[in-house]
This record gives sequence, C-alpha cells and structure tokens, in this order.
Amino acid sequence: MHKTIYRLPAVKIESGLSRSTLYLRIAQGLWTKPVSLGGRTVGWPACEVTTLNAARIAGESDDAIRVLVQKLEAKRKASQ
Repeated sequence: MHKTIYRLPAVKIESGLSRSTLYLRIAQGLWTKPVSLGGRTVGWPACEVTTLNAARIAGESDDAIRVLVQKLEAKRKASQ
C-alpha cells in the first residue's frame, strides 16, 4: 500500500525533471499518471517515483519503462 504521495515540487526534485518534461513523459507513457487528491490537486505515489527513477538509473530502455509504467498503473488500480 502506498503511504506517501509526492506533489509536483517533490517529484521534480526526486526525478530531476522539469514540469514540462514530466508531463511529456506521461504523454509518451514513460511516467505514471498523477493521482487526484481532490479539487485541482494531484500527486504521485512515492514508491512509483522511486521505481521509475531506479529503472532510469539501471539504463532500462524506453520500451521497458513503458511496460513498467503499465504494470505500476495496473497495480494502483488493483489496490483500489
């Protein structure tokens, strides 16, 4: 179960990505979609941010990361 939700500033710090690059990667399927926290507030589960960063550090290909993103989002839906 996810315990920590990172808001955009924390995701930017943890990933080193700018806001525009982060949302570009979401559109490309290279990053998970944000979770709605109510109103116009969104965030990302910390474990997903950590997992995606580890995949990038390990040198995973974009195709492998797309598969990982799909698995992370499926796991998120299954835990609801």
